[in-house]
Amino acid sequence: MEEKKSFMWSPWHGCHKVSPGCQNCYVEYLDKQFKKDSNIVSRNITNFNMPIRLNRNRQYTIPSGSEVATCFTSDFFIEEADLWRQDAWDIIRKRPDLHFLIPTKRLNRFLQSVPKDWSHGYDNVSIAVSVENQILADKRVPILLSLPIKHKEIFIAPILEPIDIEEYLSSGQIERVLVGGESYDNARVCNFDWVLSLKEQCVRQNVSFSFHQTGSNFVKDGKTYKINHYKEYEQAKKANIDYKRTY
Repeated sequence: MEEKKSFMWSPWHGCHKVSPGCQNCYVEYLDKQFKKDSNIVSRNITNFNMPIRLNRNRQYTIPSGSEVATCFTSDFFIEEADLWRQDAWDIIRKRPDLHFLIPTKRLNRFLQSVPKDWSHGYDNVSIAVSVENQILADKRVPILLSLPIKHKEIFIAPILEPIDIEEYLSSGQIERVLVGGESYDNARVCNFDWVLSLKEQCVRQNVSFSFHQTGSNFVKDGKTYKINHYKEYEQAKKANIDYKRTY
């Protein structure tokens, strides 16, 4: 089966640190290279309508069936985006043939931020709660389970310690777990044993699992490897430990 194409869509940019996983924020790191303040949240004027943009042949530039990783340089539910979010929901609604993956650390703002026709969720939207340690998994994942969302995922990045989420996976509500390490300067360790433990939890509960990024400091079999950022995704895929749930 052909793998789905994936695209990045950032309708707005900029965020504020809210938990330990934000300590070495990659958005802040990259913005500093351009002397930009990542705490300033701004609408992406150039690419705001990217999912509905047409090419010269009057066809969508993002082909049908693609996954759209949404708002990875901000948080979709951040306060400053309240003025723009309805327009973003309108765009999402216009492309039911795409699947939008929206990670967030701000599920406390979810119910006040969804459109009026949300009901139990859109078929083409997955909401992934972002966690990085056990304390936040135990705090945020139960909120995810309590919300009216059709497609629920757990985004563990950067993973900072061993995490047990099997109790939440056993609910049958979680469709996928995505795991990755931390990048760039001062990156904290991503231990392969932690990743494998999560994969095993997913297999036992028949939940899809994806190891998408090793991080810059990757520990395997007791040895630390310094991974170039541009090789982190390639090295994670070489591990060949992704799992797709069976029906």
